[in-house]
Amino acid sequence: MTSISGRTDPVVRRIGAADIADALAAGFRDFRAAPRYGLAFGAIYACGGIAIIACVTALGLSYLAYPLAAGFALIGPFVAAGLYEVSRRLEQGRPLSFGAVWQTVKSRGEIGWMAFVTLFVFVIWMYQVRLLIALFLGLNASFTSFNEFVAVVLGTREGLLFLLIGHLDGLVLSLMLFSLSVVSFPLLLDRDVDCVTAMITSVRAVTTSPLPLLGWAVLVVVVLVVSVLPTFLGLLVTLPVLGHATWHLYRRIVAPQDATAIRAV
Repeated sequence: MTSISGRTDPVVRRIGAADIADALAAGFRDFRAAPRYGLAFGAIYACGGIAIIACVTALGLSYLAYPLAAGFALIGPFVAAGLYEVSRRLEQGRPLSFGAVWQTVKSRGEIGWMAFVTLFVFVIWMYQVRLLIALFLGLNASFTSFNEFVAVVLGTREGLLFLLIGHLDGLVLSLMLFSLSVVSFPLLLDRDVDCVTAMITSVRAVTTSPLPLLGWAVLVVVVLVVSVLPTFLGLLVTLPVLGHATWHLYRRIVAPQDATAIRAV
């Protein structure tokens, strides 16, 4: 398949449950092979989550802690970009250093555009949460504590409707972003393609293997939710494992380029 620009579009392959299991196993291997890189990126992600929750708590907006923690998972693929490069270097037997990883990620300008898409969806999610709070709990709704917010949400009809609609809304946004990004970041890191091509390839991957990738999405969400519960500390291990596994899943989904077309970096 050839794109309008004349470049050959990435070839998407069908995968199965076995590929998901193999990618996870490879993710564990990469984490064990380069643990300090995984722990470093996991710490950055965890500290970011802790900082966000601390800020909203200090501002008296602790009732936003749950939707913020839920939405924070949306930017995980962007944070894990460095992990994809670590896996790529391990795969190629190239030397590892934080400087080399950073320079490679920074040199991929299209990753910045993909990061913008990710952050935009996160902002939309938070705006929709505020809108739903106004619609179901009152235009001027405010809560003195997170416990008060939970009591209102679980103890009133309006609160339960807010919870239901909010989760359905979050599900739609998450599936949309997942479809756009499941292989986008690794592809942009690996090849000289634009952001739009990467997103189209990602959507093609989901439509080609919908059930395995839906299962992967559910697995990622469950693991991240469990990891967030102990004040984000579980992310120290789960983010790097999932990040490395995402790289290996990308390798199974997108067929390798012709040897003569591989970009030298």
